[in-house]
Amino acid sequence: MTSNKINRGYGVFLIPGFALFLLVIGLPFLMSLYISFTKWSGVGRPVFIGAANYIKAATDSVFWASFRNNLLMIFAVTVIPTAIGLLLSVFMFGYASKQFGNKTVAFFRAGYYLPQILPVAIAGIVWGWILNPTHGALNTIFRSLGLDALAMNWLGDPATALPSVMGIMVWFQIGYPLVIFLSALQRVDPQVLEAAEVDGAHWGHKFVINLYMIRPEILVVVLTSTIYALKLFSQIYVLTRGGPGTATMVPSYFAYQNFFEKTNVGYGSAIAMIMTAIIIVLEVAFITRQQKLAGEGEY
Repeated sequence: MTSNKINRGYGVFLIPGFALFLLVIGLPFLMSLYISFTKWSGVGRPVFIGAANYIKAATDSVFWASFRNNLLMIFAVTVIPTAIGLLLSVFMFGYASKQFGNKTVAFFRAGYYLPQILPVAIAGIVWGWILNPTHGALNTIFRSLGLDALAMNWLGDPATALPSVMGIMVWFQIGYPLVIFLSALQRVDPQVLEAAEVDGAHWGHKFVINLYMIRPEILVVVLTSTIYALKLFSQIYVLTRGGPGTATMVPSYFAYQNFFEKTNVGYGSAIAMIMTAIIIVLEVAFITRQQKLAGEGEY
């Protein structure tokens, strides 16, 4: 039996996974794509209206407000946690583990990662209590310190609602890049850092060397966190439901609102397809960059 015949035989084992992919992802995607070109309330027969839903999205101020909020959420979900995660991981790996031991570092690592595994509903209820304008913990602390001017309706005021949610998302996300970067630093050759130290490198130089060595992991964190931010729904649903007004509206919740609250399923599908296209473009850009790094011998 030739090697080509042997290799062809393995294709049979891909059929169940491929069929499941078509059933769970492919078919719903095609249905959503078709519905996005229709006017449909969720019952009855969809009426084909062409690109009207996409044209509506292009001129819809609420959609653009949600998209603008989503860009700010990317800053809170991706940029800030990634930067903090890098600083914390290098500190914990290069200093804390030597001074306090690996068990102490593991304890703090688990503490930072805890928000990632907490149910969103529970975390949302806790934060809703903390930020409650009348009896919340944060305002109570401010009032007890005589700082009544700082006691605000954090989630009910359009001026503070989005920054409050962004702050909560930073808390949610710090643990994810921290764990990834701590694992990535394990593969950095310590002799490289020792040689740099002999040549007079200080902490800042060694930090830059670490960044360069774990570039692939940084790309992974940035991509996955950005996609997560673009699909952000649960926290918005639990904390603010997109309000007050459109202060915390994001495309995922706006699509949900059109799907189920306004029964404008076609328009909701169009919003979902727009966000899907953006995510696909990001993934293609990431894969292209990843292949370039692989060609340069980074992996």
